[in-house]
Amino acid sequence: MEGIRSNLFIALLYFLSVTAPSIHATDFKYCNKKKDYAVTISGVEISPDPITKGKETSFIISAFTDKPLSGGKVVIGVAYFGWSVFSKTGDLCANISCPIPTGDFTISYSQLLPAIAPPGSYTLTLKVQDANKSDLTCIKFDFSIGFFLSSERLTDT
Repeated sequence: MEGIRSNLFIALLYFLSVTAPSIHATDFKYCNKKKDYAVTISGVEISPDPITKGKETSFIISAFTDKPLSGGKVVIGVAYFGWSVFSKTGDLCANISCPIPTGDFTISYSQLLPAIAPPGSYTLTLKVQDANKSDLTCIKFDFSIGFFLSSERLTDT
């Protein structure tokens, strides 16, 4: 009986770890390794991870600036196996109170991934540009989309 309880407990922990939404820190690289960007990035988090099509995904970028930012643009591009499949440009101050003071700040972006998004490897490029379209920072990071719709979307249909 003790062995059955132990196995059930292990199975329950496994199930919760697989199905519970999580935030995952991911590796990133600067677009130009030799450039000294005005905004430095300290981390990228993706939630939930793994990403599931048909479910909203959030990308949270932790950043630092050594001078106040009065505004600018955020340019996002997504490539699927090297092919551009999505791009969007938005106002940096749309989700952040501007001017952004010297120090740490975060850039958050959420996107509902369409149910028809093909599974596989993607690369997201994120640029922060000033009013003259000069890059204040530019990073790239990879993420994957699984083969299945989220279980929440399946129950909605």
